[in-house]
Amino acid sequence: MVMDENLLTIRDLIRYATTSFAEQDIGLGQGTETHFDEACFLILRSLSLPLNSLDIFLDAKLTSTEIDLLRKNINLRARDRIPASYILQEAWLREYKFYVNEDVLIPRSHIADLLFDQMDVWISSPTSINNVLDLCTGSGCLAILAALQFEEATIYASDISKAALSVCTKNIEAYDLNNRVIPMQSDLFSDIDEKFDLIISNPPYVEQKLMDGLPIEFVKEPQIALAGGEKGIDLVQKIIREAPIHLNTNGILIMEVGRDREAVETEFPQIPFTWIETQAGRDFVLFATREDLCLGLDV
Repeated sequence: MVMDENLLTIRDLIRYATTSFAEQDIGLGQGTETHFDEACFLILRSLSLPLNSLDIFLDAKLTSTEIDLLRKNINLRARDRIPASYILQEAWLREYKFYVNEDVLIPRSHIADLLFDQMDVWISSPTSINNVLDLCTGSGCLAILAALQFEEATIYASDISKAALSVCTKNIEAYDLNNRVIPMQSDLFSDIDEKFDLIISNPPYVEQKLMDGLPIEFVKEPQIALAGGEKGIDLVQKIIREAPIHLNTNGILIMEVGRDREAVETEFPQIPFTWIETQAGRDFVLFATREDLCLGLDV
């Protein structure tokens, strides 16, 4: 590729990428919310630089090989609309890096915020959590964060997709958690017999009319990990109805439901759900004890 004398530094490439992303009107929301942040993420990580190193390297001059790589990746993102995390085969939740490919949803769950900052608010005694189920685990990111939060617990990472579990296993190995995080294939609870102190889940919850209008980037993610049926809560309903069977007496269900709070409360008017505050608001993640669920389901 011919060198462009106007593209010599990281600053130059970030400007170029930001403009390209804006002109192509790329879809955002898979880890970043602005064209500039997307450009910084793609360029810094393409160069294997830490995400917090922009100020240090902003005016670093690039080699011709590095410029060629960056222009290729910028074109993949802007022209071909491939998500940055798939180009790089990595995604980050704060300081934690996870391997990803097109077989898994790009990590961005609100439950991660809870595991980072609020778990002691909702679970008064973390040492009482001996086993956890991450249902619809995908890349395994939440299962791994749960293992780091509940240091004595065994975590089961379940997904219907064998390909997703392959990614999950790779991440488990990267964090040296093979002895504590157990991947397992199951269609929701169909092949799960155990009972748990805590079930966390970020299931598919996008309603059909929204699925039909997804940006190109989101169509490149596995649709089985997004589609939640006509109203978006087909799988959410199943999890709520079956969770009491798989929770211990004082067990807890924490589940992300997107913008479907109203639909969930309409479907289960007798369950006293608590809605957890996240960075996006209070309508996205529900909390219910086994007792709450049994009360509302008349179990």
